[in-house]
Amino acid sequence: MLAKRIVVPLSVLAVGSAAAVVGVLHADAAETTACSVTYSVVSQWGSGFTGDVKIKNTGGANVDGWKLGFAFPSGQTLASGWNGTWTQSGTQVTVTDAGWNRTIAPGGNVTIGFNGGWTGSNAIPSAFTVNGVICGAVSPAASPTVSPTVSKVPAASPSASKTASASPSASKTASATPSASKTAAATTGPEDCTDFAALVRGKYWVNNNVWGKADGTGSQCVWENGLSGDSLSWGTRWTWAGDNTKVKSYASSVLGWHWGWKVPTGTGLPVQLSAGKAVTANWNFQVTQTTSNVMNVAYDLWLHDIANPDWQNNPTDEVMVWLYRSGGAGPVGTKQATVTIAGTTWDLYKGNIGWEVYSFVRTSSTSAATLNLTDFTDDLVARGWLAKTKYLSSVQAGTEIFTGSGRLDTTAYSVKIG
Repeated sequence: MLAKRIVVPLSVLAVGSAAAVVGVLHADAAETTACSVTYSVVSQWGSGFTGDVKIKNTGGANVDGWKLGFAFPSGQTLASGWNGTWTQSGTQVTVTDAGWNRTIAPGGNVTIGFNGGWTGSNAIPSAFTVNGVICGAVSPAASPTVSPTVSKVPAASPSASKTASASPSASKTASATPSASKTAAATTGPEDCTDFAALVRGKYWVNNNVWGKADGTGSQCVWENGLSGDSLSWGTRWTWAGDNTKVKSYASSVLGWHWGWKVPTGTGLPVQLSAGKAVTANWNFQVTQTTSNVMNVAYDLWLHDIANPDWQNNPTDEVMVWLYRSGGAGPVGTKQATVTIAGTTWDLYKGNIGWEVYSFVRTSSTSAATLNLTDFTDDLVARGWLAKTKYLSSVQAGTEIFTGSGRLDTTAYSVKIG
């Protein structure tokens, strides 16, 4: 059981005339328990907001099963949550572990998050309990410090667990096509190296997804350089070591769902496959390998059998489109066919990790592509593997890293639905 210590950094919002800017106000509570809790309002829009809560075990023994309690102080309402079972009764919010994260080792922590509603003000909770033990009282700090807009996504939101291929021929270099050779952006935005941080920009958000970090050691950072029209510029750098058959991270640009909705409107998603809408994606990027890497650069499409999935609704299908790979990286499942789509040949793999995973692996790597991603789902529909009643809920584009050090610079990325 967690007992007798807490430090609570808290967040407030400073909202500008054009957009919300998150000011993080740090405040220390009485240091009286063997745990710490960090509560942050990390994104706010209209009458909604996203909250982030981190529970840390600062004691000397494992916590085996946890239950967090706190009260909303100004009438906030819980809409949805992740990485735990969330309930609200009156002002009181209770979160119990999700099973897979029930154990917190000494020095370890669990991050959970939620979406909520607010009116008038969005005051921070003043006290927390873990397993019924009061964790401390808030002592407000004097002034906020401003940081970029950051929100968190559930740690239990992996893309497919991948196995590296042993075939040396799987290691590809970028195409020599002139349009495929792009230079990195001359300047980059501020880096965010927080696990599962999200940088919201327009209808997109850049996700510092490190879902497989437990299988290795290292770190990853992301940044975004802004929008030019509908085109996003962003990047990531990484250093990962460990099992070179397991993915450590998938830093990506997200449009739509990812165990919840960070941008609730304006994405054009979900869209049912039977609608026949084009999903036009343009991507220009540069990979810089500081050391040899086992990695890929790929689209990741998520599909559901319901029209409006939320955080608790796992996908039924995942479709990956690999543009670039290095070091023998290979997808989950087994090769089923070689197909021609958009004038290019792709090896098609099929596997299952609790949902169906289909991977189209380009037979020669490139660093620039304009594709109608519906061509790939149409191929699966024609094979009888994917029902046209399914809903495309998310289009993501990023890099899966198994091992190595390097960076990805996206100079231009856009997705248009319809």
